[in-house]
Amino acid sequence: MRRLSSLLFVAVFALGVLLVFTHATPSSADELDELNKQINELTTALNNSKAATAPLESQLKSMQAQLAAIKGQINAIEADIVVKRKTIDAGYENLAKQEKILAETVRDYYIKSYYNSPLLIFLSSTSASEITQTLAYQKAATDQDKLILTNIALTIQTLEIKKRELEQEQDRLSVAKANLDEQSAKLDKIVGEAKTYQATLSSQIAQLSAKQQQLVAQKLASLNIPRSAGTSARGCSDDRGVDPGFSPRLAFFTYGAPHRNGLNQYGAWGRAKKGQNAEQILQAYYPNMSLKTDYNQDIQISTTTGWSGSIENYVKRIYEVPDSWTDNDLAVLKAQAVAARTYALNVTANGAKQICTSESCQVFKDQEKGGNWNAAVEATKGWVLMDGGNPGFTQYASTHGGYILNLGKFDGDGGNPTSFAELNERAFDKESPWFYCDWGARSQYGNTAWLKSEEVADIANVILLARKDGSLGKHLYQPDKPNPEGTDTWDAARVRQELGSTALTSVSDISVTADFNSGKTTNVVINGQSFPADEFKNWFNLRAPANLQIVGPLYNVEKK
Repeated sequence: MRRLSSLLFVAVFALGVLLVFTHATPSSADELDELNKQINELTTALNNSKAATAPLESQLKSMQAQLAAIKGQINAIEADIVVKRKTIDAGYENLAKQEKILAETVRDYYIKSYYNSPLLIFLSSTSASEITQTLAYQKAATDQDKLILTNIALTIQTLEIKKRELEQEQDRLSVAKANLDEQSAKLDKIVGEAKTYQATLSSQIAQLSAKQQQLVAQKLASLNIPRSAGTSARGCSDDRGVDPGFSPRLAFFTYGAPHRNGLNQYGAWGRAKKGQNAEQILQAYYPNMSLKTDYNQDIQISTTTGWSGSIENYVKRIYEVPDSWTDNDLAVLKAQAVAARTYALNVTANGAKQICTSESCQVFKDQEKGGNWNAAVEATKGWVLMDGGNPGFTQYASTHGGYILNLGKFDGDGGNPTSFAELNERAFDKESPWFYCDWGARSQYGNTAWLKSEEVADIANVILLARKDGSLGKHLYQPDKPNPEGTDTWDAARVRQELGSTALTSVSDISVTADFNSGKTTNVVINGQSFPADEFKNWFNLRAPANLQIVGPLYNVEKK
């Protein structure tokens, strides 16, 4: 218990220190500078909180095991007390039955003591042998009475001792249970508060980072991220087999694109190859929606490009998936037709609004697609996924990278993978060209996204410097482009100079950890220094040269 109290004191002190961090309101005209400052203050607070909470969580797990063992002992003691109580109660019940025996035995003992005196026996006996026999008999009877009296007295004494010990044991047990419950509640409260505090900081950091990402929107747009499996856009590439002309080299590979919500087009194709039909595919990606098969087919849809017609004629002009995906009775095409029909009805409010014709909405052309696609549309006429009483918001994308993020689950065979190798092997969308690849390219290095060791070290240094002084963020953009704030961008040498002795000059060791339950990278570890995945990705996207980007929440590093 003393160990638990000490731990609670340390946790309370650490939490009190962390709570002094507050979310500052921008007061400078330089909004970006203020945002960088806020982000780094929040990141520092979050890292400090996690550092303070980590040993507490480790202790909590250990103590929870100890508490469980103590509770088990208490349960055993309680059970033993019940048995003891029953034994004592049974002893008192038996003693009550012996009260009459006791009274009669005491009376007989005294009577026999009087009438069996040697003088009376001598006077009443007729011979010496009779006297001897009588005395022997009376002695035996008296001894028997003494034994009965002694046993009863000892029984009473034993029961009274056991009763007192039981009452004392119950008192100690009550105190121990109360103390245990109190300490356990305190510990749970502290860890819970720390977790809530960390979640709040993470949310604030994410919101600020989203605003900061407006500054790299143009860079991100240059990637030409494909949202539809029917597009011929290059998107990203797998540079593992391409030599950029230097070594060692590093590249960050993203799983899937872009939003990873709803129907996974390449994942649906993988499911169809495994024998799943359209209904099973739709259930997998939209489990909270119900399929209605007789929705109004006459609702009129109009596009922002001037086309209008019935919902069924509109869906025949959708170009989202290849017409060649005909596995298992057009399962993918049917599922896509239902998702596209539902999406159009949802975003147009059943035809009341217009819908755009690009990948921002749906890939639409004035002429019917025909072929297998038209057959799938005809086979699912009137099929709509309902969310309550209305068509649902059925987002879909070409490639999820093995995870359905809005559902927080793995999209592949079997249970959750435990490694990137398992993920690559078992994901349903593993055949997508955008399943695992690096985004962006530099023409001088074979049109690849490979980075030099010192370039990755520079990104790590930028993060460390921003943590040290958030106001320096305006100098930490990519050095091969004009500074977006109109000031000077510090190159790698200047960053090392400002950072001092802790600066990295190269990367000798790098690894990535991931949560394979939810499908998100958790940390990037460079030369033993750990960086939270979101923090590393945000600074990578701001600092990395050309249009090199880490696109999603799940990414890995390749080394050659």
